Amino acid sequence: MRRLTGPTAIAIGIWAATATLLHIYTSGFGFFEPREQRSIHLGFLLPLAFILYPARPGRSPEGRPSLPDWVLAALAVATCVYSYVESPRINLRFENVDPLLLGEWIWGSAMTILIVEALRRAVTPVLAGLVAIGIAYLFVTEYMPGILNYRDLGTSEIIETMYLLNGMGIFGSITGISSTMVAIFIIFGAFIEGSGIGRLFHNAGTRIAGRQSGGPGKVAVVSSALFGTISGSSTANVFTTGSFTIPAMIRLGYRRQFAGGVEASASVGGQIMPPVMGAGAFVMAEITNIPYSQIIIAATIGAVCYFFMILVSVHFEAKRLGLEGVAAADVPPWRAVLDDLHLLLPVLVLLVLMAFNFSPHYSAFWSILSVFACTWMRRHTRIGPRQVWNILESGGRNMVVVALACAGAGMFVACLTVTGLVISLSTIITSLSEGNLFIAGVLLMVTTLILGMGVPTTAAYIIGASIGAPILVKLGVPVLGAHLFVFYFAILADATPPVSVASYAAASIAKAEPMQTGLVAFRLSLAGFVIGYSYLYTPSLMMIGPFWEIVGQVAVNLIGLTILAAAMFGFCRAPIHPAWRLPLALFALALVLLESYEVWPRVAVVAAGLAIMIWLPQVFSLGRIAASPLPAEANK
Repeated sequence: MRRLTGPTAIAIGIWAATATLLHIYTSGFGFFEPREQRSIHLGFLLPLAFILYPARPGRSPEGRPSLPDWVLAALAVATCVYSYVESPRINLRFENVDPLLLGEWIWGSAMTILIVEALRRAVTPVLAGLVAIGIAYLFVTEYMPGILNYRDLGTSEIIETMYLLNGMGIFGSITGISSTMVAIFIIFGAFIEGSGIGRLFHNAGTRIAGRQSGGPGKVAVVSSALFGTISGSSTANVFTTGSFTIPAMIRLGYRRQFAGGVEASASVGGQIMPPVMGAGAFVMAEITNIPYSQIIIAATIGAVCYFFMILVSVHFEAKRLGLEGVAAADVPPWRAVLDDLHLLLPVLVLLVLMAFNFSPHYSAFWSILSVFACTWMRRHTRIGPRQVWNILESGGRNMVVVALACAGAGMFVACLTVTGLVISLSTIITSLSEGNLFIAGVLLMVTTLILGMGVPTTAAYIIGASIGAPILVKLGVPVLGAHLFVFYFAILADATPPVSVASYAAASIAKAEPMQTGLVAFRLSLAGFVIGYSYLYTPSLMMIGPFWEIVGQVAVNLIGLTILAAAMFGFCRAPIHPAWRLPLALFALALVLLESYEVWPRVAVVAAGLAIMIWLPQVFSLGRIAASPLPAEANK
């Protein structure tokens, strides 16, 4: 992203702050007509992609936009203005019947190209390439073989699909979700972050876990979980909390790649941590028509289990290396935590309003306003006009990537839908799985992980859900369970090699090899894979069913994930011989995932296995492999 200066920086700051204020206003006082709302949303954010992101990093001007950038930004505004001004007529036209006007031809073609270029600059070339391939496919579909074959689509029909339809394409329902739900929660995250809550999370994490064995690693997990529930962005989480926690872990004696992997896996988990979660959760609420409050409740146990395994893994690694906790002098007093505790009140306001069945965006509106009141409760947290300006500007900038990702995903889904390719791909997965839920889950997992490695979480979830969620529902999975399955693997792609965005970010801070960091993050985040599959078979994991069934599922998951963590990192009370590690991992996975057996007998068996590991460690050590801290050179 460019670092603008001078009058350009002021002008773009005003533009971004205006976008933020407009989204705050509509969330509190009512949205415009859908196409108008979406046109305003993209009209403010699409031009920023050309101003803030250079066409060719390293070659294009870094401190100022070039003349072509200004031209593209002006075109982006013009295309959205046309859509806004003509929205009454566009809404009343007969889709696929009325011919396109000249203006619709011109502006529709221009905006389709602009979106692809903006995706390439601001989001990722992979998503831009997917959308470009999808559009190219529409032009040649009648020449394609087999399931790819479809009738001839004229250029006017393609432009209409991309630009004029209100159900799909650029201004479709996915962009509608971005312009309402997602945008206001991104702004809420900017306000919360600007209030100084990151300091509270870091101090609280250090106070709670800092003195324990391997304290900085546990601080990273706790603070990333707390911060991630507000930010909803794994990369932002890595750079925000990781800049403190990763160096602290390395100084204590953790390997560099392990320190980066801990931060990456914990930051990725922020997107599944209620109450805010990632942007995809709001998309899920709209797609499934399930209240967002219900999604939060259903995701809570899974998120707790995910972070529990990371904490246990960090503990085992610390014990294996003989690491101590943070020095007493470096642990903040409880007073430092309590002095900032009032900054959590906006989150409490959000939860209370949603508990009383107010809409999420209206709840976020009042939560944003409450930030001002809460920060002025203590002198050291008061935010002044300058800070408010920075927050408003940051909110506008932060919306750009998500808005473009949603628009691009809408375009790609339109390509799949209008040609019937969604049904064809679903048919392929169904035929390959032959009605077996586990195989269908594996195929969909691989598809979603591959998508998530190249495109943002929200876009990967949207595309994966459009292809695979109906298949899982047909095989008997509850709608929410099917969508949570896809959502989990879209998120876990950020911690899965070979393309692991969060791991790359963490490795840059740790000065470690990115692939090794990604492999550590993958092992630490295995709980997410287990929980994701559990959603296919276990409604009680979503707090659906009898109370004792829910308690049993929580118990079998927590104990099973503890054994899995010990197997992954080769330590429980004593080092575990390599010969035992694979059998222990399979034992834990089997008892967690074998849902055909009653839950409480599985709890008994897995608890007995953990008890043996704890009380009879010599059974698994086979001669007690010596555990010694890594030599100092390992961290250099």
